[in-house]
Amino acid sequence: MVAGHSSGSRNPDALVEGWLTRLEGRRTRVAFADGDDERVRAAAGRLTALGVDPVLLCEDDEFAAPPGVEVLVIDKLAHGPVGDEVEALLRARGKDEPSVRSLRVDATYLAMGLTRLGDTQATVAGSARPTSEVLRAGMHVIGLSEGVSSLTSSFLLHLPDGRRLCFADCAVIPEPTVRQLADIAQASARTFAALTGEPPVVALLSFSTKGSAKHPTLSRLREARELVNGDDPDLLIDDELQFDAALEESVARRKAESSPVAGRANVFVFPDLAAGNIGYKIAERLGGARSYGPLLQGLSGVVNDLSRGCTTEDIVNVALISAVQAGQ
Repeated sequence: MVAGHSSGSRNPDALVEGWLTRLEGRRTRVAFADGDDERVRAAAGRLTALGVDPVLLCEDDEFAAPPGVEVLVIDKLAHGPVGDEVEALLRARGKDEPSVRSLRVDATYLAMGLTRLGDTQATVAGSARPTSEVLRAGMHVIGLSEGVSSLTSSFLLHLPDGRRLCFADCAVIPEPTVRQLADIAQASARTFAALTGEPPVVALLSFSTKGSAKHPTLSRLREARELVNGDDPDLLIDDELQFDAALEESVARRKAESSPVAGRANVFVFPDLAAGNIGYKIAERLGGARSYGPLLQGLSGVVNDLSRGCTTEDIVNVALISAVQAGQ
């Protein structure tokens, strides 16, 4: 049972309970780059009972790891096959010699090396390092999936009334191009569907709803929507919607009656990183939403980031999400 569980099908933990149900009967090995973080160690002790086998990368193994938790010493890992794989990848990407020597012994790169080689099915990092370092390691070691042009992110939000929403991009791309907006929309729709089981309905957000304002930047939204329509004609998506028109049916009837998305959206693509990051934190801090993420999208393996302000419960939940994604 996860912390904070209460009875009722619409309780805030129902989403997590669904993930636990999906993980029943299988084990998933997840590498944790920040194994020396006490919050990670506490999470690892809880995860073993939830279908996850944690692999902690640590400076040493001179502590009592909980049963079922594997500890790998960073220096030993760096001077073995995983370190060799990381070095080969860095050289193939044209990194200079000082960078190769430094990153070969970096715990984040080594954790992802384990995932790349198949020793673990996912990597979780970021509790002790900035998101930018996690992103660079993901690009260098895991790389983008075939046919994907952008590494993006989203946050999954669970509202107190039981609704599930997805906000993107809130962590990676500061000022997305038209192509990147389309990539964010498609990747976030897939993430939402995979983690909630609900059909995604995507709104490209703006300060304008269907011509209520005029500005040159609004054409970017139309172009992004057209790209998505060409790539995935079955995905329900619309552009130039204010947040209230996208979310609330009563507002949609007044502002965008002909839109197939207005009043129904559950995946919200913000026009830039500032808006997305501010938006999810307002929903979390003032709206009481429980947030999960940032969830990284577009890599060829499962990697997820943590905020440096994360709690032990945050780490447990991101690890569960990673295990669910690894089983897709």
